[in-house]
Amino acid sequence: MITSKNFWTFAVSFLVALLISACSHSPTHVTSNTPEAVFTVQAEGQRAMVRVVTRAAACPDIAWDGKAPQRMRQRAAPATPRVRQDSGQADNKAAVFDVLTCEAAWAQGVAYAEVAGHRLSAPASEIRRIVIVADTGCRMKASENAFQDCNDAAKWPFAQIAQSAAALKPDLVIHIGDMHYRESPCPTSNAGCAKAEWGYGFDAWQADFFKPARPLLGAAPWVFVRGNHESCFRAGQGWFRFFDAQAWSEARSCNDAINDTDADYTEPYALPIAKDTQLVIFDSSKTSGKAFAQADPAYGKYVAQLKQVEQLTQQKPSSFFLSHHPLLAFAPAASAEQIKSGGNAGLVSVFGTLHPQRLFPTGVSVAMHGHVHLFQAISFQSDHPTSLIMGNSGSANEGFAPKNVPTGSVAIQHAVIADYASRSDYGFATLDRVGSTTQSDWLLTEYSTKGVPVIQCKLTGAKSLCVKV
Repeated sequence: MITSKNFWTFAVSFLVALLISACSHSPTHVTSNTPEAVFTVQAEGQRAMVRVVTRAAACPDIAWDGKAPQRMRQRAAPATPRVRQDSGQADNKAAVFDVLTCEAAWAQGVAYAEVAGHRLSAPASEIRRIVIVADTGCRMKASENAFQDCNDAAKWPFAQIAQSAAALKPDLVIHIGDMHYRESPCPTSNAGCAKAEWGYGFDAWQADFFKPARPLLGAAPWVFVRGNHESCFRAGQGWFRFFDAQAWSEARSCNDAINDTDADYTEPYALPIAKDTQLVIFDSSKTSGKAFAQADPAYGKYVAQLKQVEQLTQQKPSSFFLSHHPLLAFAPAASAEQIKSGGNAGLVSVFGTLHPQRLFPTGVSVAMHGHVHLFQAISFQSDHPTSLIMGNSGSANEGFAPKNVPTGSVAIQHAVIADYASRSDYGFATLDRVGSTTQSDWLLTEYSTKGVPVIQCKLTGAKSLCVKV
């Protein structure tokens, strides 16, 4: 017989069981359907697309301007490609991509998109502020016995940089290459990187980029420039799955080395940032530290692509040329008093063939790079574009930038210094448009990791003038 007391005891027990069951299943459900990353990739012209990286079984729906949702299309399915045998590191393992990459193109006139609880604003019709980062990953490289303290936010500050940069509310974010650095397992005796993910699979990409970049990923559309760490024999598989601006295909995946002769040399493209100014994106991921012989296939590839750049620069009066490797730069040294040329010899040998004096096409007013883990802003008395090197956004510093370079010094060939500013600490930069709607001047600001302005440079045409803040 069920008494009143038994009834209430049973009822309470039943409710408790329901709550326990609900709690035990909720995390699994949330984890499997919550995207790992949601962001916008800016491609050539006005073309842009929303990208989603997810562990869900199918691509999520996306709603434009609050209208009926539509299913995003698959870009790349989960996969574990065959292990490449040409890795630069002795330790190698399969790159496990246990995530689905999805995308959907932004349509003209759309103001915002909503996907999986994330809201993204459409690419800005007028670019006023650009955030710039480069060389952001945490270096773990056995061949150089180089193991950065990935577990120390001060010694690998990319997460702080992403947070500080997002607070500045940019209209566009540019990453000038080398996002992935976790190539080797952390030695068991090294507490600074203990238990850090490594390899070329999604777990390393998640730790090195997606997780620390999260505050900045949704802040504005991104332009991704490919670095040498994203070349096919390194982290190229993740590059094509997640960041490349063109369609993914098996031939453009870095899964098979037989396709590297094409996959390692993606074509340049341009996108406007003002009525008179555009960005020109150049893939320098496979360039060499030595001059190319003209018989080298890479030489022919780069000559053809530089000719494409020349055509692209005719679209706007002013072009900002973006490649990971700099041509006009100073290398890090053991002392800030040393001055060492740091331009990439491979690119110089190609660019110098077509443009022996200037290196760059005449339409290029500013050249922007990473690769050298320092900040440098270099203006020239000679007819060379201002050279900006901004590779100090997280990966381990490799020495000191020259503290002072005397006016009249020669950086390389005929490039005579007019103004020079540098910084050896970690940081990031912004470009703010300060000119009129018909002629754009720009203000470059170099920030500390916490968003404190350190150096400002006024960019006018192909010249810059910098002051400490």
